[in-house]
Amino acid sequence: MLGAIIGDIVGSIYEFNNIKTKDFPLFRSDCFFTDDTVMTIAVAEAIMNGGSSDNFIDSMKEYGRMYPHESYGGNFRMWLLTNTRKPYNSFGNGSAMRVAPCGWMKDFEECRRLAKASAEVTHNHPEGVKGALATSDAIFLCRETIAKGGSPAECRSLVKNHIEKEYSYNLHRTCDEIRPTYEFNETCQETVPQAIVAFLDSNDFEDALRNAISLGGDSDTLAAITCSIAEAAYGIPDWIREKALSYLDETLLDVLERWEKFREK
Repeated sequence: MLGAIIGDIVGSIYEFNNIKTKDFPLFRSDCFFTDDTVMTIAVAEAIMNGGSSDNFIDSMKEYGRMYPHESYGGNFRMWLLTNTRKPYNSFGNGSAMRVAPCGWMKDFEECRRLAKASAEVTHNHPEGVKGALATSDAIFLCRETIAKGGSPAECRSLVKNHIEKEYSYNLHRTCDEIRPTYEFNETCQETVPQAIVAFLDSNDFEDALRNAISLGGDSDTLAAITCSIAEAAYGIPDWIREKALSYLDETLLDVLERWEKFREK
């Protein structure tokens, strides 16, 4: 799930100041982690605690209240800071931005169950669930392909075919075709397909990250989704990994460390 966190950190300064180029410094001193990272961490914690709907609710509320000043959406903030435990039919891209840990289970159906559960506690609109499932599916398919000796190119082909068939997202456009007219949008249906295209158009992790940022839009979330998939296909260069970790505090680093040990079991 570190890929999602990297996308969030790099995209943080461009969310409301879009750039339409791939030529930019990856890390600046004013980069920071946002709600995307906090909720991705919360999803990982929930999975380690059992992966039930109650686990997801409890974990999101716990970590959200630990980091109350992040840029949560208005409806999510209200859900987060009140005692309600009911979803609010959202189709925002938050369900996809935080789903990365769900794609790292050993069994495909378990990945899908967790992705669906992680979305439905807030984003129970069909498009909200769909965005989370598509992202998790893509992560799992890339992991399995690489584990079986496949190539990143095979990952991209498999992801494209599966996502188009299963979810009917339009993945035929290229980044160059999307970039000129793409604008800020916080819905799954106008973020997840673009994020997947940024992966499909890439040749390594850094290239996928640069593709995502260059599209504009909800930059940190779009890059988080792209890079959660790219991590599974390419891995993360050591220098990018180490630099990203330097932006996190001890609480978040502790969850990452425990997550790595959990995945190894």
